[in-house]
Amino acid sequence: MRNRKAIITTAGTLACAVGIGFFMQSTASVPTPSPDYRGATLTNADAAVLDVEEIILTAADLVQDTSAAVPEETVVLAAGQGDIAPVTDDVLANENIAQSDEQPVIQTAASMDVMQPPVPQTQAQIVPAPECQITANARPIAAAMVNLTLSASCLPGERVTVHHAGMLFNQITDASGSFNITVPALTKEAVFVVAFSDGEGAVAQTTVDEIVDFDRVALQWKGDTGFGLHALEFGADYGGTGHVWSGATRDMSYAVTGEGGYISRLGDSSVPDGLLAEVYTFPARTAQVSGDVALSVETEVASNNCGLEIEAQTLQTISGKDITSRDLTLSVPDCDAAGNFLVLNNLFEDLKVASN
Repeated sequence: MRNRKAIITTAGTLACAVGIGFFMQSTASVPTPSPDYRGATLTNADAAVLDVEEIILTAADLVQDTSAAVPEETVVLAAGQGDIAPVTDDVLANENIAQSDEQPVIQTAASMDVMQPPVPQTQAQIVPAPECQITANARPIAAAMVNLTLSASCLPGERVTVHHAGMLFNQITDASGSFNITVPALTKEAVFVVAFSDGEGAVAQTTVDEIVDFDRVALQWKGDTGFGLHALEFGADYGGTGHVWSGATRDMSYAVTGEGGYISRLGDSSVPDGLLAEVYTFPARTAQVSGDVALSVETEVASNNCGLEIEAQTLQTISGKDITSRDLTLSVPDCDAAGNFLVLNNLFEDLKVASN
């Protein structure tokens, strides 16, 4: 059992509102994406909310704005120094006219070699910018997970927001402008919107047939607030074998074999004031043990959150059919209560599992 100074359980005092967000209404089926998507309420204030209408599946190309080339004019060289003899009909009648030593030889325009002006160096050095495409791809893998990849070679080390069925989290592209992550699907027809802060982005979609075998709950929040998702499987105590949380996340193999659930942590914690999420997955149809799974949200009172009002959002889906959500606002006690834990029960419907 974890060492705690005290546990503060909040129930009636917790301000919870029925959640709103992308692809979800309380106890309603998940609709397909709509053009008026505004994002969930936890969207980072510093990041532009992505409008699906502004997203092209393979992303917009960056095109250099160049003007049409201006045809060069024919240039007739001026004569050299000295006086030029007047041109008469007699002069034009002969191609070669002998003139005095003080006068240059004059040629007609037809016989004169036309010289082009030198191309300015700056113009010669202009090289068209290479195409910059932003593409995202999604494919289903084991345990109703999705392998989500992004390629944006022109945007290395950039912050990006991933949107999926009301769930949001931040990632940072690597030195090549890419990422390769695994995300728990919340719907069978899983759509992922990947958005950079300047509004550029891409959309990926895949079908996750295995979602019917799994139940999922998610907790998402913004910044370093100390939130965490906890699952106590089949009467387990804190710190026991059946206690699944950020300190004992397990992996998807537990769900694949029906041994129990696991937690996926989403988002890059190095992003300042970033969006983070945790998702608990349980194999409801293939579980080897029967019983209840108690779910809770906890946060420790610490120097980074004491005396503040912090927010989070919960999502829950049974077999990928309906997504229910709740927005929660929590007033954290003053700093003299540091070290205590706030335990928020009754935010989720506890999972009741029958062995198979």
